Amino acid sequence: MTDLNALTEKSETTPGKTEKIGEFLVKIGAIKPWQVEDILLVQKSGDSRMFGELAVTFGYIDDKALQQYVESHTPAHA
Repeated sequence: MTDLNALTEKSETTPGKTEKIGEFLVKIGAIKPWQVEDILLVQKSGDSRMFGELAVTFGYIDDKALQQYVESHTPAHA
């Protein structure tokens, strides 16, 4: 089985880098690591759709999980 971190370019622990959506969704329990791998393989094979779009299309997550990611990674406006 492929290491999830090896499949992602950025890590939440890397200063100045943002957490990838797949890492976040696994962390909150919305998606399984094998599902992240599945989506990344589809993208690598040429599918240009965004990760979240594929995850929803495959039925792995719903719009609520996607919204949770967006809200948690959007800077607060003062």
